[in-house]
Amino acid sequence: MLAARMYGINDLRIEEMPKPKIGAGEILVKVRAAAICGTDVRMLTSGAKGTDSSQPLVLGHEFAGDIVEIGSGVTGYQAGMRVAVAPNMGCGVCDLCVSGNGHLCPHYQAFGINLDGAFAEYVRIPSRAVAGGNVAVLPRRVSYAEGALNEPFSCAYNGSQHCHIQPGDYVLVVGSGAIGLMHAKLAKLAGAGRVVISDLSPERLEECRRVDRSLIPAASLEEKDVSRLTKGRGFDVIITACPSPAAQESALSQAAVNGRICFFGGLPKGKEVVRLNSNIIHYKQLIVTGTTRASLSQYRKTLDFIADGVVEVASLITKKAPLDKISDLFELAKQVKGLKNVVEF
Repeated sequence: MLAARMYGINDLRIEEMPKPKIGAGEILVKVRAAAICGTDVRMLTSGAKGTDSSQPLVLGHEFAGDIVEIGSGVTGYQAGMRVAVAPNMGCGVCDLCVSGNGHLCPHYQAFGINLDGAFAEYVRIPSRAVAGGNVAVLPRRVSYAEGALNEPFSCAYNGSQHCHIQPGDYVLVVGSGAIGLMHAKLAKLAGAGRVVISDLSPERLEECRRVDRSLIPAASLEEKDVSRLTKGRGFDVIITACPSPAAQESALSQAAVNGRICFFGGLPKGKEVVRLNSNIIHYKQLIVTGTTRASLSQYRKTLDFIADGVVEVASLITKKAPLDKISDLFELAKQVKGLKNVVEF
């Protein structure tokens, strides 16, 4: 089969490799769509632990496809089913896994992160992922590409749930990429009275206008702008959906009393330490949190959102291309052009 394997920093090669063989309790999925994530770009440009020329890795953790083979003992699935696959697998026995938070398991594994992923024609789904519920049946009315986007959408939903957005809240989303727009859509769904989305890129803000004209785009937010947009009180909820220390620092002063702040976007290596005025947190009674990945329950819930037409994600896809053009898609993502780029098989 053909696969895109990472051998090192900016070293992605499309090459033939053996088609995976499955064992008892396992499933083989023919990939139909796999989306490029900011994590994929970060791994390719900065390197990934355990991945080098002697141990190449097939990237890709946002994907959907068809079941083509099932191993002995597999129940509930059959060949021909259309499926989307949640990438994170916990150990299954620690307290976090037992509580339904396997995505936070200290021993977790994930497709395209530390296991071969979905930028390949086929993916082997291990027995623990099959038994654990990582494989979700894809409704006919959901395309493979939309199924692939469900993974980042579920992560955004995890962040949104931690913000407890209430009807009428004023919400600021910093970062107008696909993830930022997902957060904005979820804020509207929760009843936010006003959703402002900010970004330094004029092209990205123009994409926001294309996707949802109810959003308020902002290239920058001075103190007077925050006051004007929030009737002088500040934002009830702020989500930093970008890898920016400055955005995290600014969030405290932009928040309203009793505001909630979610540091959703991880920061680059070397920039992880951020100076925050804790007195602002104290006197405004702010809740500052962060989220990562998504639980299997959240993954299934957001897939229902897409299937039932509660939230639309297809408009976030700006380019599709076959596997042999994946380098072009990565280049667009590196240059922050467009929103979501999808490999189709």
